[in-house]
Amino acid sequence: MKLLVKSAIFLSILAALLSFVKFDHCRNFGWGAPQDYVHACYSDLPALFSDRGLNTHTWPYSSATNAVEYPPLTGLVMWATSFAVKHNFDEYRSYFDINALLIALLLIGSVIILKRAKPEFWYLFPLAPAVIASLYINWDMWAVITAIAAIYLFDKDRYRESALLLGVSIATKFFPIVLLLPIAIILWRRSAKTELLKYLLLSVGTWLAINLPFIITTPTGWFRFFKLNSTRGADWGSIWHAAAVFNLTAPKLNLLSTLIFLIGAIAFFIYCFTLKSIPTLGQVAFFIVAIFVTASKVYSPQYVLWLTPLAILALKDKKDRASFWIWQLAELIYHFAIWQYLASYSGAHFGIPAKAYATAVLIRVAALAYFSIRLMRKSTLPIDPQEHEFLLSAAAG
Repeated sequence: MKLLVKSAIFLSILAALLSFVKFDHCRNFGWGAPQDYVHACYSDLPALFSDRGLNTHTWPYSSATNAVEYPPLTGLVMWATSFAVKHNFDEYRSYFDINALLIALLLIGSVIILKRAKPEFWYLFPLAPAVIASLYINWDMWAVITAIAAIYLFDKDRYRESALLLGVSIATKFFPIVLLLPIAIILWRRSAKTELLKYLLLSVGTWLAINLPFIITTPTGWFRFFKLNSTRGADWGSIWHAAAVFNLTAPKLNLLSTLIFLIGAIAFFIYCFTLKSIPTLGQVAFFIVAIFVTASKVYSPQYVLWLTPLAILALKDKKDRASFWIWQLAELIYHFAIWQYLASYSGAHFGIPAKAYATAVLIRVAALAYFSIRLMRKSTLPIDPQEHEFLLSAAAG
């Protein structure tokens, strides 16, 4: 066991260092466009340091027009780490280094959790090339570690701790909210309706307790995150942006995006109820998040950090690794395609045209769909002895 923990830490540190090397050009020569795109080392960490007034320690939700575009806990991390910046050095580099160190520690913690939850496949997370390429783009790892911890605890029937962590995760990045759907399905199929109500109340209550001080004190700044997401158009990386490049403009994009997600959620609902046995959250969480990011109006390169640990939890046998690597390769193609397109978009002499970038988006989506279908086809999920005993006792009760 100690050896496994040590190997998890070692691989995580190796991944963090490799990612740091990828971003080191911008770290040494600055993050100005187009060179940060040419060298694929763009990061929101230094970009938002001055753009959101963090270099002057401005409260991140004080402005209705320039508040940070993230839920409160991410904003607090962004603001708190600004106080650790050494002003006698390059402030942008110092801010990046401080946050990168914390993200590396979060990666280590996430890998250790995955090792416990999926001991046969955990190593894929620190070895995943798209994860290494995207690690320091944004603060997403703060939500990733709490989301996978919530999944792990849920599958251990520790619902209270899981609900608390899921509420924290939703207050950090909003995407984990879609995990409430598979949680509801699983508890409903277990005839644990009281537990479901308690879980929903505790997770939503935790989210509200974190958000309420911001809603009361700086409501317009707090609301900017929701406003931006509701008013944005077809943004980078989305199927909608790719379609627009090929002159296929989607009317009423908000409605259409929501409708596509709802159709996908209904299909997911039916899928979960047609499984022969009750799935674990780890087995199905990947699918609902994949549906969510595919229907979304934006797909940032770091979203692969959300998907990869959930994909690992969904793996069933070693044969699944081939489709996993195909999907990772497609994510890596997209990762470099967006930066080279933005380089061209920003006036660099080299880059790729819009249609090549849009094609990379479609390749990524196709690979994600292929990987998801491969996993779903294997989800016969035979009933294990513990679940069989649970179902018998529930039926007798």
